[in-house]
Amino acid sequence: MAKKKAVNKRTSASKPKTPAKKKVARQSSKRSPASLQSELKKLDREIVKLVNKRCSMTIKQIKGDPDPRKAMFDPKSDEELRETIEKLNSSGPMTNNAIRGVFRQILSSARRKIHPQRVAYLGPAYSYTHLAALERFGEGADMVPVNTIGAVFEEVNRGNTEFGVVPIENSTDGRVVDTLDMFTRLPLRICGEVLIAVHHNLLARCERSEITEIYSKPQALSQCREWLSRNMPQAHLHEVTSTSTAAQLAATKPGAAAVASHQASVEYDLQIIVEGIEDNANNVTRFAVIGEEVCDPTGKDRTAILVQIAHKAGSLADTLQIFKKNKVNLTWIESFPLRGEEPGYLFFIDFEGHIQEPHIKRTISELEKRVVRLEAMGSYPRSGILE
Repeated sequence: MAKKKAVNKRTSASKPKTPAKKKVARQSSKRSPASLQSELKKLDREIVKLVNKRCSMTIKQIKGDPDPRKAMFDPKSDEELRETIEKLNSSGPMTNNAIRGVFRQILSSARRKIHPQRVAYLGPAYSYTHLAALERFGEGADMVPVNTIGAVFEEVNRGNTEFGVVPIENSTDGRVVDTLDMFTRLPLRICGEVLIAVHHNLLARCERSEITEIYSKPQALSQCREWLSRNMPQAHLHEVTSTSTAAQLAATKPGAAAVASHQASVEYDLQIIVEGIEDNANNVTRFAVIGEEVCDPTGKDRTAILVQIAHKAGSLADTLQIFKKNKVNLTWIESFPLRGEEPGYLFFIDFEGHIQEPHIKRTISELEKRVVRLEAMGSYPRSGILE
């Protein structure tokens, strides 16, 4: 009897345990609106305090650097910070792009407190080049929009701005001729790069069926040519100087649409008629940061040079053999004819490595003995692709 009674006692005692725990869990998960609001206010205070503390410490770090000017423009540090915060943000729910934007503004605000950086870019506002400039320098920089790539170079060369941002290469269309041509005219160096995944959208203030004209810059139209041909055959395509100019026209002209960025739709109050109309989903544009800064080696660098080789059979093959012998990995090579009556070509060559590394020094030295002309255009940290 005692044994049976004990069993019954355990059985009866164990029955209510599970539902009781569930009930407690349900109760604890429910928070009153007042409680949540109170916690949000507490978090807001902490966030504002920490953001300002991070900004203040960044200011101290720059001012305490042996070379504050170099610390003001530090692509290596910026890239390392990007990689770090993206790892820390693995669980979300904020996107890496959003988190990166918060830190970019902190750095930009800190640098502005010390010295406002002036940056020329191919405008108008919210062109893809403007977005690349914002990615590198943040909204704390003084942004100077100009109408042509040549004007960006001129602004930097005259000292009106410290830096310029220009498109240099696209994964769909290849080289940007105007940019490479300006490197042959003015003695500016590449001191950084920004790689942006470019997603084009069809923007308008009317219904899709009412669109009769589509505006954008030539490269954007080219990158969407198949989609436009299949889906908008009735619309006439018009080339303009930038995607932002196209968005301005779409905002004011009846029946007009633009191929432009999501940010342009917000800035010019346009509807996104269709998202992601680029033919290549992996469409990436590389932008060059131009200026006078010299970047230190990081271990993940790229070097650009401009060379003129002898205009005779085998010269290019002999030149490229030097890179192979020194185990230098070429990442890009473009040619364009010399100006004037002299026959021959200039070659724009990009390769992995920094000009201060021994095997790159050796390569440059050997090239100088073989080519007609060589100009080092800068070594700078390679950048990750930004969405």
